[in-house]
Amino acid sequence: MQSSPHGLTRFNTLPAIEAERALLSCCGSLHWARRLVAHRPYPDLGALLAAADEAVYDFAPADLDEALSRETLPLPPHGSYSVAHTALGAAHSAYESRFGHAFVICLDGYGPDEALDQLLAGIRSRLGNDPEEERVLSWDELRRLARGRLARFVRSLEARTEPQEAIDPQEPADSGRPDSSSDSPYVAV
Repeated sequence: MQSSPHGLTRFNTLPAIEAERALLSCCGSLHWARRLVAHRPYPDLGALLAAADEAVYDFAPADLDEALSRETLPLPPHGSYSVAHTALGAAHSAYESRFGHAFVICLDGYGPDEALDQLLAGIRSRLGNDPEEERVLSWDELRRLARGRLARFVRSLEARTEPQEAIDPQEPADSGRPDSSSDSPYVAV
């Protein structure tokens, strides 16, 4: 995940409230966002991503609950058929009923043509987990999601030439995630 120093410099110099708002759309834990803002400046993207991982590893149960509560069911990948939408909706409802939070999965490495199948397979297989095992898996998937969203957010800052009032790394409407044109589809369901 290469990033030019320009994007990271922009992140490091954003007003704290703007940086916090942007970070909250990468991971819904206020504690996580504030911790990353408080430890700026970061010398490189690797250091920022390591700090993001560490902040998730240090989640208290309430931090994880807060972050998971802010995850939502995005639209399935473009081109998927309505039966898949129905299956996904039903599987997600069953998952939320069983575990009390949105299903999260990182689909890094899967192309758009594979994402829906992996998403459905993942949710179906994890429905059989006991709640504590699923909490650990959700925590790790959330960490991976936050990492990917954060990297795409920093990369998106490289292309900006003028400051914007509201920075939202989840702007693209098709995936609900930063820079949906990237080859790493991160999905929270």
